[in-house]
Parts: sequence; structure tokens; C-alpha cells
Amino acid sequence: MAIATINPATGETLKTFEPLNDVEIAAKLNLANQAFEQYRKTSFPQRSLWLQKAAEILDQEKADFGKIMTLEMGKPYKAAIAEVEKCASVCRYYAENAADFLADVTVKTDASHSFVRYQPLGIILAVMPWNFPFWQVFRFAAPALMAGNVGLLKHASNVPQSALAIADIFQRAGFPGGVFQTLLIGAAKVADLIADDRVKAATLTGSEPAGASLAANAGKHIKKTVLELGGSDPFIVLASADIAAAAATATAARMLNNGQSCIAAKRFIVEEAIADQFEKLLLDKFLALKVGDPMQPDTDLGPLATPDILQELDQQVQVAKQSGGKVLTGGHPISNLPGNFYPPTIISDIPLDAPIAQEEFFGPVALLFRVPNIDAAIKLANATPFGLGASAWTNNDEERSRLIAEIEAGAVFINGLVKSDPRLPFGGLKRSGYGRELSIQGIQEFVNVKTVWVK
Repeated sequence: MAIATINPATGETLKTFEPLNDVEIAAKLNLANQAFEQYRKTSFPQRSLWLQKAAEILDQEKADFGKIMTLEMGKPYKAAIAEVEKCASVCRYYAENAADFLADVTVKTDASHSFVRYQPLGIILAVMPWNFPFWQVFRFAAPALMAGNVGLLKHASNVPQSALAIADIFQRAGFPGGVFQTLLIGAAKVADLIADDRVKAATLTGSEPAGASLAANAGKHIKKTVLELGGSDPFIVLASADIAAAAATATAARMLNNGQSCIAAKRFIVEEAIADQFEKLLLDKFLALKVGDPMQPDTDLGPLATPDILQELDQQVQVAKQSGGKVLTGGHPISNLPGNFYPPTIISDIPLDAPIAQEEFFGPVALLFRVPNIDAAIKLANATPFGLGASAWTNNDEERSRLIAEIEAGAVFINGLVKSDPRLPFGGLKRSGYGRELSIQGIQEFVNVKTVWVK
């Protein structure tokens, strides 16, 4: 894929970039390695000041950064602004809490003094996706830099201006040169970076194939990785729930980021007793959504990020129909708009044994399933290779306890929309990946947990 900004709402190529050559990549690696030797010695208060300054820049220039994101990947401008604000919040969270998270921990043993110390590893490679061009990067960078590591960012090829803007933010915030650098390179260069002894670990958010490739390469060189991959998140609605609230949240949960989010609700599993009511409410809300120019404030749903994503999503919809699914609304690309637009779509009656029922639909398509009871709901929720997030709706305490205990996911939200929060660990299991970002667990992923024993 060419490294370029192509407006997904119009198809217009706005700017192209030449990828770095091997000499330029080597120079950036050298700079990062040299920077780490000094940066690791800086204090938590100093790093905190720099990160707080980054948060200030984000807040002050959120309109400009939001516009970059919308023009590069098509998310509604109002959502892009909210994403920048969230990035500022994660910077402040780690600026305020990192010193406590990584403080020495005394352990009583047979020594006169023994404790655990957390120390930085060095250069961390981050391979990041296009769907949240700022947030995915900052939720890695804020804890990594506060821990004393340095970062190299290989961003998605369709969001190069976002990638460059992020590096510029850290530079203007005062971080020393080389502490955070963007590499405008293709995916083929990632394996060489991981093989370099100076790169100590890697993190990736993206597709299963990309994650498997990075993990395999890192495994060859015995390097730590954290992976946040796909999801086919269930949204369970039981008869005891507030059905109107569930339907309203279901719409927001499915349309988040134009439907292009790993933790967007994708499979709506509804108890038969209230299925007709829920289906009608959901359909009404889907039909009321406004599709169009993502820069307009009243737009609910913008374009998909690339033509390939649009084509793949439509192919999945056609397979779902051929498998027996019934399209209640949508179901084909929007032909009277330029760009990569797909309408809000609901598909019901897909046979549970159809392979397509387990796939991730990365776009504004909801799969609607009916089940007789909570047992069937939990079984269907877990009948997928993914395990990222799950939203479940009930006002029954016993049902709530079972849903929390039995759903196989990295996060379970009861009567709420699945979201990431700097205060809570984020990640999945099964083919959704491993490791955690955010909270105390996130900052402790890329450190040396050193045991110290003093006689």
C-alpha cells in the first residue's frame, strides 16, 4: 500500500509520501538507541512535565488534529475531536500515576532488604492501525515513555499525516530528540526492525494475520509482544433489561467509528421473549442515522477507510444473505455518494452453524440473533474465535453474575457500551490477542521486573 492520505469520503489523493530507505531507517534506530541511554536516567517528575505539555498541545490544537484524522480515515469530525481529548486524558493519567505504578515494592524475605524494581527495556516498536490514528498510539506511548522507554512508530500507510503529527507533538512537548519517532515505512520492513538487537519489544494493534506475523518474528528473537487484534463482540439483551436503553446503546455501539472498531458490538444476541420489540427499536434507530460528509456536525456515519474495506464488508454481507440471512435494512454500498460509503445494515436469521456467523464485520453491519434463554445466549456469545469485549443487558442479579463469570472476553460491560478507559486494563483473549494496555497493567508490560535481594 502506498503511503498516502486519500480522503475516503471523495477518493481524492491529498498527499503522498516516500517511504524511508534503509539508510534513513538505520539513522533513526541509532538515534533512538542513543536517546534511550540518556532518557532512561530522567526522573518521573521530568517525564511527567513533558507528558503534561503533550496533553496541553492536544487540547489546544484538537480541531486541527481532528481534521487530519477525518480527512485520512473518514471518522465523523466530532468523533475525531473526542479522540484527541481522550489522548490528552491518557497523557495526564500516566503523568500523574506512573511514579506510583512503578515504585519499588518491598517484599519481606530472609534478606535484610528485598524488593521489586521496575526498569525500562529500551526501544519499543509500535505497529498501529488506522481506525483510531491518535488514540491507539497515545495509549501505547504515554505509559511507555513514562516508564523510561523510547518509541518507534510504524503507523498504517493510509494515516501518514496523523503519524507525523504525533511525533511532532512529543517533540514540541520537550521530549529529547529520538525518544519518539515515526517511521514512514511499509509492513515489509517490520521483520527487520524486530530482528535488530536494539529493539527490545513490540506491540501491535490490528488484524489477526498482522499480529501472527509480528509475534512469529518476535518469537524467533525471543522478544516480548503485546497484541490487540480483532473482535466479534456480543451484545446480549435479556428479557429483564431496559429494552429501550439497550437498543439506543446498541446503535451507538455498532456505529462507533463508522463501525470500524475492534470493540464495537457486532453480534446482537436477544432473548426471544423481547426480540420483536428490540428488533423494531433497533431498526428505527438505524433508519434515523444520517450518512454523509464526516466533516459535517450532523453526520452520524461517515465512509469506510478504504475501497478494499468497503468491498470486503459487502462480500461478507452477500455471503450472510446466501447463508440464509435476512437483510432488514441496508445491505449494499451507497452508489449515489462518492467515496467508500456503506449504509447502516441489520441482518437477522443467519444460521448459527454458518461460518459467516463467527466472522468480524468491520463496518456498520449488525448481525441479529434470537435465543431462548440465558444459557443459549452465553453459549452463542462464546461461539467465536475472538474474546475482546462483551456488553450484556439485564436487571437480574443472578443473570448479571453468570454473564460476568461465564462470558469469555477481556472485558464485560453490564448495561453499558464497551469502551476503553485509561483507568482500566484493556485487551483480549483467544484470537483477540494477549497482554494488556492502559491502567497499571499497561505500564508494567514493557519493563524489566527486577528482583533485588540485599543480605
